[in-house]
Amino acid sequence: MVRVPLSPQERQRGERFGILLRQARGDRSMVDVAAAAGVSAETLRKIETGRAPTPAFFTVAALAQALHLSLDDLAAACAEDAEGGEGGEQAMSA
Repeated sequence: MVRVPLSPQERQRGERFGILLRQARGDRSMVDVAAAAGVSAETLRKIETGRAPTPAFFTVAALAQALHLSLDDLAAACAEDAEGGEGGEQAMSA
């Protein structure tokens, strides 16, 4: 099966998602958060740097839980950024 290349917008959304996770992680180490989520530190690193712009749903859900984030808040923050709204930091400050 051939995977369709991601659009620039999809890549940008993945980069924004990575930034949101990095901000939510704060001072916690990547290794600690990855272990709490049950994923490898390399997986988290790839997501945070935008090298894995479309992580699997269960990976996203596990990271959200480990970081005490709502999936709804994450989705809204990425959608607001994509629509040119405030998004990002403000959406995650709740």
